[in-house]
Amino acid sequence: MTSDTNAEPRATRRDWIGLGVLAAGLSMIVVDGTIVGVALPVIIDDLDMDLTDAQWVNSIYSVVFAALLLTAGRLGDRLGRRTMFIFGVLVFLLGSVLAALAGSATALIAARLVQGIGGAFVLPTTLSSVNATFRGKDRVVAFAVWGAVISGMAAVGPLLGGWLTTYFTWPWIFVVNIPIGVAVLIGALLAVRNTKATITVPGLDVDGLLLSAIGFGGVIFALIEGQSLGWWTPIAEFTIFGFTWPADAPVSVVPVAGAIGVVALVLFVVWERHRAVGSHRSAILDLTLFKVPTFTLGNITALAVAIGEFGLLLVLPLFLVNALGLTTMGAGLVLAAMALGAFGSGAAARHLAAALGATRVVILGLALEVVGVAVVAVFVSSTVSPWLLAVLLAVYGAGLGLASAQLTGTVLADIPTEKSGEGSATQSTVRQLGSALGSAILGAVLSVSLAHTLTNQLEPVQGVPPQAQEQLVTATRDSAGGTISGLREQGDTGTLGPAGPEVTTALSEGFGDATRISLFAAAGFLALGLVSATALHLRARRDEDVVV
Repeated sequence: MTSDTNAEPRATRRDWIGLGVLAAGLSMIVVDGTIVGVALPVIIDDLDMDLTDAQWVNSIYSVVFAALLLTAGRLGDRLGRRTMFIFGVLVFLLGSVLAALAGSATALIAARLVQGIGGAFVLPTTLSSVNATFRGKDRVVAFAVWGAVISGMAAVGPLLGGWLTTYFTWPWIFVVNIPIGVAVLIGALLAVRNTKATITVPGLDVDGLLLSAIGFGGVIFALIEGQSLGWWTPIAEFTIFGFTWPADAPVSVVPVAGAIGVVALVLFVVWERHRAVGSHRSAILDLTLFKVPTFTLGNITALAVAIGEFGLLLVLPLFLVNALGLTTMGAGLVLAAMALGAFGSGAAARHLAAALGATRVVILGLALEVVGVAVVAVFVSSTVSPWLLAVLLAVYGAGLGLASAQLTGTVLADIPTEKSGEGSATQSTVRQLGSALGSAILGAVLSVSLAHTLTNQLEPVQGVPPQAQEQLVTATRDSAGGTISGLREQGDTGTLGPAGPEVTTALSEGFGDATRISLFAAAGFLALGLVSATALHLRARRDEDVVV
């Protein structure tokens, strides 16, 4: 009897404990990407924010995340993934403290920026560490754990945010990170191996970092600020660092910023190709990775899915609290149905993948997501049962768990180990870019839709003159629906008198109509992801046939 000398090395007990530590660090930053959403109505009221501020609170985290992920992944490969993981956790904790102490919208947005910097170093180092540490069957299990954490903890965020906001105060959604982060730091020092990649090309791509940051920032800025500053003609002045773009300028700052962003992204791609191919120097984006069909199609799928998923998590909490009248805890419980579905299906995804194949599981998951969101959109109204929404969101969550658990491993399946840092960082960048675009795009869809749906619902209301109706529409849009909650509390004793309850009902219905439009938009992006995942499956089958 001969032993198999080529067998893949098995993971040790320390490796599995290290995976738990990495998963805990990953959970912390993933939850922070979604925990804010359900608390936004309270934060908006407490810090006197408008919808644009709220979008930035959600998006700045993802914008900075996306801008720095590629560089963070490369630094992890060079300097040690555990080293960069620990650095990221420390910066993230600093941002959490600043966010908890924030007394204004500007301070909170700045704190979220710091959190985004920290998160950008945590996420790619967790995935590349998993890819470098585990082999064979152990890698399949480790990737399944990583994917389940991504999907499940994103869904847990709203429940945790609702509970902390209801029974404590909204700053606690950031304070909770501190004890978790300290435990993660200790665990990382004791159990996580400090793996590195062998990098033979010289240089650090600072120009690429700046171009990607300008590009992502410009595009996201245009999507978020278009409604408040004017998509083409200025409707308000814009001031930054002492410079003012006047309201009487011939064109708004929005298309200018958007154009700069697009040009910067094009130059970024050209520059990365020049560094890697022309000058043979280190590039933060290895474009040769996209020659791998499964990697390209997988990232397209991840981008479309992230836009739909994170846009959903911006819009739904605002609807549940403001239009449906739930408490933040009630909204968190409804959204927690996603977590139940995600965790349940995520645990079963590995077994389904063994029977059906990973790409088929991704397709099944995305199909459930599309159906779940579309049906929620159909039933959305100011009188819908929260229990019905919870059941439908559980279907969506089940799809989320299946798709996320298998998509990560599928995207990196054909990427060599020595390029795992670049591959995982690129995939993470795509997901974070999608989450930022999701908040920006779905927020813009909600805002534009509200202008029409609120007006349509208010027109039949008697006793409210057109000028007052216009003011109500503007106030409701600017407050992301917060005005509705205030009117609901006043009843018929407020400034609107006996018309108060009828106006509240009209505004709630109008907000529900706009939410429905936004959810259908989210379902559209998820459907695009489903189409891409189907193409990924067909390509994988073709490759298998060629090998056979």
